Amino acid sequence: MNRLIPVDSDNAVPAPFRNTPIHKLLGWHNGFLDHDEHVTTPELLVGMCMDNRKKLRIPENFAFILRSGGANMRPSEFKVSFAVAVGGVRTLALIVHNFCGMVGLSGRRAEFVAGLVDAGWDRELAEQHFDAYAPLFEIGNEIDFVLSEATRLRARYPKVLVAPLFYNVEDNRLYAITET
Repeated sequence: MNRLIPVDSDNAVPAPFRNTPIHKLLGWHNGFLDHDEHVTTPELLVGMCMDNRKKLRIPENFAFILRSGGANMRPSEFKVSFAVAVGGVRTLALIVHNFCGMVGLSGRRAEFVAGLVDAGWDRELAEQHFDAYAPLFEIGNEIDFVLSEATRLRARYPKVLVAPLFYNVEDNRLYAITET
């Protein structure tokens, strides 16, 4: 957590994100900018985890939002491309959070399989399903993952500003991440 940068004022927004849609996202969500702006077209794409504990405080129409376990955009890359190519967005916020279920996923195999069996799956098919997909969705450490995903997406979309961010579910605030 020592790589997190609290963002509670305009001056705290990291320089690469000042006066961009990331600045607005941080300001509106963290409460140091008013929501009085009327937004008619999306200014950014937000890729964030499917976790139900996270809700962004932003105006309607401000962002396309893709939710995927761990904010992993690899399985959603065509949707990212659509938002960039057709939606015209040139800014992407990747938001991970603490206590993510995709961290340590491989250690939850028994729980996952049992849950599917309880929902009517055949045990062997549930095991095969987990074994086939868990490696794609396991993210390891949240911060390391979002930094590597930001690097990957920057290479893929070189004219798109990509911001790795962290959502703390304990205080419901967004944090910037030190990139080294």
